[in-house]
Amino acid sequence: MTVGERLKEERQRIGVSQTVLAEKCGVTKNTQLAYEKGERSPDTTYLASAASLGLDILYVVTGVATPQVVEGFTALEDKLVNQYRALPEEDQQAVFRIVGAMWELSAKVKE
Repeated sequence: MTVGERLKEERQRIGVSQTVLAEKCGVTKNTQLAYEKGERSPDTTYLASAASLGLDILYVVTGVATPQVVEGFTALEDKLVNQYRALPEEDQQAVFRIVGAMWELSAKVKE
């Protein structure tokens, strides 16, 4: 995926039109279209404005999504969830069964 394609994907993810994003980021709609087609590259002023609107600029530029920390999660909980998500589906199911069994045992001990 190109920078322009990721920019378009992020724009659509936050639910704004090319016109709205262009206006909010200080460029014309034609410039926005050129960014998304890969004909031009956005500058840092544009990217900073886009980030303030909720676009994941790290993802747009590098293709690597910015890790999202869930409010209330500790660093350890966040790491555990991200590791779980990286597992193949069958391993996720195994982890789910193991954790469920551990939870049931701990609930019985508390009784």
